[in-house]
Amino acid sequence: MNDKIPARLVLYFLSWSGFLVSFMMRNDMNFALVAMISNDNSTHNQSIIGPQPVLVGGTEDQTSIVKSVIISSFYWCYVLSQVAGGVATEMFGTKCVFGWSQLATALCSVLMPLAAQLHYIAVIVLRSIQGFASGLTWPAMYAIVGYWIPLTERSRFMSSFQGFSIGIGLTYPLCGFILSEFGWPYIFYTTGTLGIGWCLLWYFLAYNTPREHPRITKKELNYIELNVSNEVKKFNRVKVPWLQIFRSLPAWAIAITTFGRIFIHYIFIVNGPTFMGNVLKFNFETNGFLSGMPFIGSYISSVFFCYVADKLLLYKVLRLTNVRKVFTALSQIIPGILIYCIGHIDNVHILLTVWFIAVIFITASYAGAMANIIDIAPNYGHSAAVLAFCQTIHMSASFISPLTAGFIVTQEDSIEQWRNVFQVSAIISICTYGFYQIFGTAEIQTWNKETPTDADLREGKILSKAKENKSIDEN
Repeated sequence: MNDKIPARLVLYFLSWSGFLVSFMMRNDMNFALVAMISNDNSTHNQSIIGPQPVLVGGTEDQTSIVKSVIISSFYWCYVLSQVAGGVATEMFGTKCVFGWSQLATALCSVLMPLAAQLHYIAVIVLRSIQGFASGLTWPAMYAIVGYWIPLTERSRFMSSFQGFSIGIGLTYPLCGFILSEFGWPYIFYTTGTLGIGWCLLWYFLAYNTPREHPRITKKELNYIELNVSNEVKKFNRVKVPWLQIFRSLPAWAIAITTFGRIFIHYIFIVNGPTFMGNVLKFNFETNGFLSGMPFIGSYISSVFFCYVADKLLLYKVLRLTNVRKVFTALSQIIPGILIYCIGHIDNVHILLTVWFIAVIFITASYAGAMANIIDIAPNYGHSAAVLAFCQTIHMSASFISPLTAGFIVTQEDSIEQWRNVFQVSAIISICTYGFYQIFGTAEIQTWNKETPTDADLREGKILSKAKENKSIDEN
C-alpha cells in the first residue's frame, strides 16, 4: 500500500524534530547548573527541589571556573568532531551517523544525574561525549539533502534545521518549571527520554536515499530523480577532495560569514538570560519565558524566509547566487545593526522588541549561506565534507562568543560593559558578511565530481584485465 504522506515530508519532520530534541539536550545544562552548582553565598538553590549541588562550599572563583568548564566542554568537542562527522557520513551514511549520535547524546542526558552525584568531572566527561556526538549530526543531515530534495524545494527543507530554535525556545521555560516542581535531575531525564523516543522514530522511518525507501510511491520517486541535480551521483563510494575544499574560496566564504552569524547568535542564546536577569532585572520565570520566545518566533520566520527564497528561484526573480547573498545579508547586517542599538535603548519594551526582531532575522541564513553548502557541493559525501570543514571554523564562535562576553563583562549589571559586547558583536557580524559578498557563489564547484576510491580503481583494473583475457581467449 502506498504512503499517503510524502516521504519528503516525513524526512522534513524527522529533521525538524531531530534538531529540536538535539538542542534541548544541549541547552538543558544552562538552567540545570543553577541548582547543580552553588557556592557559600548562593541563594539560588534555597527553593530548588532535588539532590544537593555538585560543588558546595566553594569560593565564587571556583564556582565560576567549574561552570565555565562544564559549559565549554560541550563546544570544544563539538568543534573537534565536525570533520569526523563528514568522514563518518561518507563511510556509513546519514541514517547510521545521525541516529547513533542522537542516541549517545540521549543516554548521556539520562546518566547526567548519576554523574553529578559522583563528581563534577564525571559531568564534564558526559558533556564532552555529548558535544562530540552532537557535532556529527549537522554533516550527516546535510549529506542527505542533495539526494532527497529538488533545488526548488531546498530552501524550504532547510527550514527544518530550525527545529533547534523550537528546542531552545521550549527548553528555557520547561527547565524553569521542572526545577521548581520536580528538581534538576528530571530535566535530564525528560530530555534524555525524548531523545531515545526520537531515535526509535528515526530508525523505522529514515532512509539514506529515495531508492532505499520501501514505502515511497513510484510517483514521488520519479519526481525526485527527475528534479534533483544531475551532479548528484548514485550513492556509492566517493573519495572526498579535501585539499580542493581547503583551497576553495566559496567554502571559506561560507565558513567565515557563518562565524559572524554564530557569534552574534550565541550572544543571544548563552548571554541573553544573564543580560535579562542582571541588567533588565527580570525574575527567573519571566527571564526563561522572554529568553525562549524569540527562538519560537525564529522557526516561523525561517519557514517564511525559506519560502520566499524558493519562490524567488521558481519565478526566476533572482539568480541562485544573489538569493543566497540577499538572505545572508538579512541574517547578519540587520541583526548587527539592531544589537548595536540594543546597548543604547533605555525603554525596556522597545529594547525587547528590537531584541526579538534581531533574533528572528538571524534565521534568514538558512535560505542563505547555510543552504549554499549544498549548492556548491550537492554530492552525498562532498556536501557532508564541506559542512564539516565550514562547521569546524564557524562553530568555534560557539565558545569564542561567550568567552569574549565573559572577558568584557566583569560586572554583569553594567550596561556600559554590555554595550561593548554588543558593539563587538555588530562589527564581527557585518564584517564577516563582507567576505561572503565578495567570494560567495552558488555555482557547483569543479571538484564536486565523484572521485573513485583506491578500492574502485583496483576493481576497475581487475575488470579491465578480465576483459583483455576474454578478448585473447576469443581470438
